[in-house]
Amino acid sequence: MRRAILAFAAGVLVLQECPELPAPEELGLLVLAGIGAAAWPATGVKRTLGHVLAGLLLGFAWAGLLAQHRLADALPEASEGRDIEIVGVVATLPQRAEHGIRFAFDVERSAEPVPSRISLAWYRGWRPQDDDDFHVLPAVQPGERWRLCVRLKRPHASLNPHGFDFEAWLFEQDLRATGYVRANPTNARLDEWAAGPGYLVERLRAAVRGRFQRVLGDAPCAGILMALAIGDQQAIEPGLWRVFARTGVTHLLSVSGLHVTMVAGLAAWLAGWAWRRSPGLMLRLPAQKAAALAGVGAAFAYCLLAGFAVPAQRTLYMLAVVAVALWTGRTTAVSRVLALALLMVLLLDPWAVSSAGFWLSFGAVGLLFYIGTGRLGEGRRLAAWARAQWAVTVGMVPALLALFQQFSLVSPFANAVAIPVVSLLVTPLALLGALPLADPLLWLAHAVTVAVMALLDWLAASPWAVWQQQAPPFWAVLLGIAGVGWLLLPRGVPARWLGALALLPAVLVMPARPAPGEVVATVLDVGQGLAVHVQTANHDLLYDTGPAYSADADAGSRIVVPYLRAGGVRRLDELVVSHADQDHAGGAISVVSELPVGALLTSVGDDHPLARLPVPRRRCRDGERWQWDGVEFTVLHPAEDAYVAASKSNALSCVVRIAAAGGSLLLTGDIEARDEALLLARHPEVGRTDVVLPAHHGSRSSSSNQFVLATAPSLAVISAGYRNRFGHPAKEVIERYVLAGSQIRRTDREGAVIIALASDGVVTTTERERRRRYWQGR
Repeated sequence: MRRAILAFAAGVLVLQECPELPAPEELGLLVLAGIGAAAWPATGVKRTLGHVLAGLLLGFAWAGLLAQHRLADALPEASEGRDIEIVGVVATLPQRAEHGIRFAFDVERSAEPVPSRISLAWYRGWRPQDDDDFHVLPAVQPGERWRLCVRLKRPHASLNPHGFDFEAWLFEQDLRATGYVRANPTNARLDEWAAGPGYLVERLRAAVRGRFQRVLGDAPCAGILMALAIGDQQAIEPGLWRVFARTGVTHLLSVSGLHVTMVAGLAAWLAGWAWRRSPGLMLRLPAQKAAALAGVGAAFAYCLLAGFAVPAQRTLYMLAVVAVALWTGRTTAVSRVLALALLMVLLLDPWAVSSAGFWLSFGAVGLLFYIGTGRLGEGRRLAAWARAQWAVTVGMVPALLALFQQFSLVSPFANAVAIPVVSLLVTPLALLGALPLADPLLWLAHAVTVAVMALLDWLAASPWAVWQQQAPPFWAVLLGIAGVGWLLLPRGVPARWLGALALLPAVLVMPARPAPGEVVATVLDVGQGLAVHVQTANHDLLYDTGPAYSADADAGSRIVVPYLRAGGVRRLDELVVSHADQDHAGGAISVVSELPVGALLTSVGDDHPLARLPVPRRRCRDGERWQWDGVEFTVLHPAEDAYVAASKSNALSCVVRIAAAGGSLLLTGDIEARDEALLLARHPEVGRTDVVLPAHHGSRSSSSNQFVLATAPSLAVISAGYRNRFGHPAKEVIERYVLAGSQIRRTDREGAVIIALASDGVVTTTERERRRRYWQGR
């Protein structure tokens, strides 16, 4: 059975890697083939192979059939960007968003075809589009029925090398469109309460959150207690997440298996204690069975309250399997318990394999089972716990490097304190504090959390707290997993230390770089903005840093820095911030704070925040040249007099031309038609450019017909946001480049664009081509 379940999981995983879904008829044939393989009348090895084949086929077909059903619930393309009146129910706990809130909404009626569940933002006093959409945000609670006027779009998100696939997350959450509420007099709350068990749970979560907010107010660790009690991780401030990541305790801030087990164990103990006090109850049902039932019930209630994440699901199903085995009088191996929990998770949510939490949760528990039969030697409880902590810390290194390109070096120390305190003290106090008249318990939980955070802050401040590196190749991750398995073999096995050597390729193998004289330029998908990474054999340049998304988030921290680290870039030799506009300079401070930067080349003035960065700075000047590894870099704009005559920052955009053996690339920033004419007059050689990034994201104020015909690039790469409010790129700009013989690549449609100026010419790929999956928007 365990082999068949693992094969089922493999089939589900293979399906999620498919660029296109098989037809329903093909999936039906696979189901029949799987049933036939399972019923194959064979014995021994042949029977085992039949079960494995059946599990693989049925897992693939099951995931495919559910995906077909979910894909069919789509927003028609013609309905994007239009006002649509809908009636439905607020389905989830509203979360804070920039200038408003965001929540899932179950659609009951609509004037036009829309998906059954969508994600809506409701903004307050802000103009999300180019219209007069200013209005006051009302109080919104889960379970309320509303009539709303909304604008929707199909699921779409930035896609970059090694980056998070937000579209995959939306698909897993069954959010088949995103949008926002329009200011409209027809918007109204129709019912205070819509019946439904899911809505009841969400209303309860909202009530608990409201209680925490009333009692704790703006207390610094209030968000941590909300996350532990109801799974509201959005309540935790971004700065705290950085501390958790650096100390390796992030798993404690989700409702993990440890917390669920603790709640179940406490409920089981209380139920067993009370049951044994009643002879009548003991005669009807043994106390052990009653305790098991109470433990599973408490675990189920806590999982619902906390949002039913994968780690919580895994623990709930494992506890349920153990309880069923106890009730039926059967003994069940721990590996079978874990396998059955895996099967339950994938039957209900086959898209769970796309989440990091799935791999970390099942991986950690699998490691504990692997070393849990005395393999590392017998000993007292404290020694056994220390060995288990060591095994999980080392054993999860390959997964952490593959998923996040980092692991915490101080996590054993941080977890040694945080695990017992948070699981055995803070979490129970937070749950009990959710009850009425239990305010002192909440304050006590908060005081203990503050003390723990003081230790974590001290550990996180250490420069050696985290190991960060490049993304390892897949083969190195597999070798590392095998090495961990060898390293954790029982004592007495010779040469266990060789397992540690198998981890070295995952740490030491660096990504390939261009050959001397060649260039690879990656136009990152940062939304409505620009960020381009230019790499030669031994040097790295970043041209612009993308936009600032909100007061707490920007493209530098969310996209650029993770991409650079995953690609093995540990230092930027040159950072070029073309001009002061936020869609180009918004992520610069984050980049400089996270990575060493050799020099800053920019046109911003001395009063700009970038001028205060601790980086050598010089002003962009027409005519500056330098060479790296046989590649020539030339600044073509602005001329010196532009700093006096320019009336706006676009005219000061630094224009950089890069000439390599296989061609040339022109980075134009946001220059407009007048600046393009001046540039052509000063530099006729621009007419021999192979690749151009059209200025100002393809705006009609740039890319004049004269400039397009003069450059006549074979490739034009446009960085713009999906369905951005400016209408970039302009239709006439696209037509000019097409008429000039240029191939068009767009980040809003194709994700990051990778351009190689190699010895044999210009080679282009896009991230949506390299990571094509069936759920991604066409």
